[in-house]
Amino acid sequence: MSKKISFLMLSNTGSTKQATFSLRLLRFLGVLSTACLVLFTYVIDDYSSLKKTFPGHRELQIQISQQTDEIAGQRTQIQKFADEITALKSKLVSLNDFEKKIRIIANIEKTTDQASLFGVGGSIPEDLDTKIPLTEKHNSLMRAMHAQTRQIDLASGKQQEGFESLLNFLQLKRNLLSSTPTIWPTNGWTTSKFGYRKSPFTGLREFHKGLDIATRMATPVIATADGNVSFAGTKGLLGKLVVIDHGHGVVTRYGHLKKILKKNGASVKRGDIIAHVGISGRSTGPHVHYEVYVNGIPVNPAKYILN
Repeated sequence: MSKKISFLMLSNTGSTKQATFSLRLLRFLGVLSTACLVLFTYVIDDYSSLKKTFPGHRELQIQISQQTDEIAGQRTQIQKFADEITALKSKLVSLNDFEKKIRIIANIEKTTDQASLFGVGGSIPEDLDTKIPLTEKHNSLMRAMHAQTRQIDLASGKQQEGFESLLNFLQLKRNLLSSTPTIWPTNGWTTSKFGYRKSPFTGLREFHKGLDIATRMATPVIATADGNVSFAGTKGLLGKLVVIDHGHGVVTRYGHLKKILKKNGASVKRGDIIAHVGISGRSTGPHVHYEVYVNGIPVNPAKYILN
């Protein structure tokens, strides 16, 4: 027989009511109440923890959004770099074409063609494809960028060598041109040309090694090219004489001078005044006897005069 517990309940009117419960039921209700209390406490605690965690979750979402934007920006920058690589490659090709034109104009052999410019047996790399959606990975584009960067580095080195050799050649040409006598040594008129003539002194046939340019006494005489004075003084029938060594086997001589303005060893430029016209030595009147020698052999000065 199960045990029971009775409860007496008194009302305000003075009446009495009795409620009887079995002990088993009361125990069940106690356990149930305790379980509900524990469950309620757990729910309240979990809710409190969730509220504390929610701001961090939102911050994480903001951080993920920022990182997504940053990745998109980085990929945009990668595409921009790829476009710059393509533009740089085009400029290298244009420079190579320009070098080729200069070499053709200057009649210089050898030019680096576009194929060998980017590698032995290679060809011009295709333009990089930058039309990749920002949401997709750019790994293949980056690999292609690295490969073309190495090729462009190689090509720029070869192009630099090509321009350096071209510059050296043109510099040599420039030095040669500046050392080539190309102007009249003085203002006047030619009274005796280069070659065989009848001597005005003996009447005999003789070889005249230069040009006689007649003009007024003391007219300036100028260097016809860059060089160094190798002789300045008096020499036999030519009287007062200036000799200029222009290098490359070219020498010019200026005779019958009145006054010499340059000393031995002096450096001169084309157009510098080196002396004045005179009648020193054996001369029939004021003039300059002008000679040009190439590798020790007298040549016709008129062939070099361009002005």
